[in-house]
Formats: sequence, structure tokens, C-alpha cells
Amino acid sequence: MPGADRVPGSLSGPFAPVLAGFLALVVVGGTIDLILDRPSSWLSPHVLFEVAMVVLSLGFAIVLFTGWRRTAAELESTRASLAVSRRDLAARVAERDDWRRRAEGALASLSTAIDEQFDAWKLTRAEREVALMLLKGEGHKQAAARLGRSERTVRQHAVEVYRKSGLQGRAELAAFFLQDLGSSAEPHDAP
Repeated sequence: MPGADRVPGSLSGPFAPVLAGFLALVVVGGTIDLILDRPSSWLSPHVLFEVAMVVLSLGFAIVLFTGWRRTAAELESTRASLAVSRRDLAARVAERDDWRRRAEGALASLSTAIDEQFDAWKLTRAEREVALMLLKGEGHKQAAARLGRSERTVRQHAVEVYRKSGLQGRAELAAFFLQDLGSSAEPHDAP
């Protein structure tokens, strides 16, 4: 896209070389004029004005030139930094997508294992829904609201889940399925 790298308010585009050319012309023209005038006195107002114009033009040309070079170097550095940031972002996105893909596979396996265990316990559909809510950390009141049932009904289903599974409550239900999830990530003592 043309002009995409242009900094608002900067001296770029065709204006920059025109201005530099004009200042160079003032310096060269003023110097030639002074030489051709062969002034008898360097302290005359005409000579002092021309010397001031030459010196000021030269000073502005130097300031503009060094500013343009510094800005060009900063722009190049910013472009390089942006390229690195884009590569880092692409790597983070790829890493995130890979983790999500692996996590989805692991969750699908866990979901299958939970379903198989619910089958072994012979839980009804309603009991399965309540058991899943309890596994997700929901309380009876929250599960009732999400499932569109009364809190008393949810409690009765939870009691049946605990009775059929032989577990004593929500903590044991969660531990039954989740207690070994972090064990592979924990450091083991060296023999």
C-alpha cells in the first residue's frame, strides 16, 4: 500500500528533496554571490545578510539531513522489531493452536473415560448431568439453575450418584476422576 510507512507530519515524499535542494541552492548561490561581489568590507549589511543566509541554510540543511538519517535508521529498527514481533506472535499462535489441539484430544479421552465409568455405575441421564456439573465444580444451586431443575431434585440425583458410585460426596467424586491428572507433571525423586 503506497504511503503506508509514511509518518504523519514528517518531511518525506517529494517535499524533502525539494527542500534539501533549495537549501543547497541557497548555500551555493549565496557563496558564489559573495565571491562575485568581492565586497570591500565584510561588515556591510548586504554582506552580513548574505553570510547569515548561507550559514543558516547550511545549518538547516545539516539539521534536516541528520534528522532524516536518524529517522530512517529508527524506521528501519522499528521495521526489524516489528518483523521479530510478528515472528514471535506467529510462534505463540502456533504453540497455542498446538496446545488446544492436544488438549482437545486429551479432554475427549477423559470425557470418554468418564462416560464409561458412568455406564459402569449405571447412572441415569439426569444423574449423569448432575454428576458432570458437580465434576465441573458447580454447587447444587448452580447446577439446578443451569439444568432448569429444582435444587431439591439436583440434591436427590447427587445422592443417587454418590450411592451408586460408593463415594462420600463431591470431593471424592472429583478426586476419583482427577486425582492422577497432575501426577505426571510432578517431579519424581531420583533413586
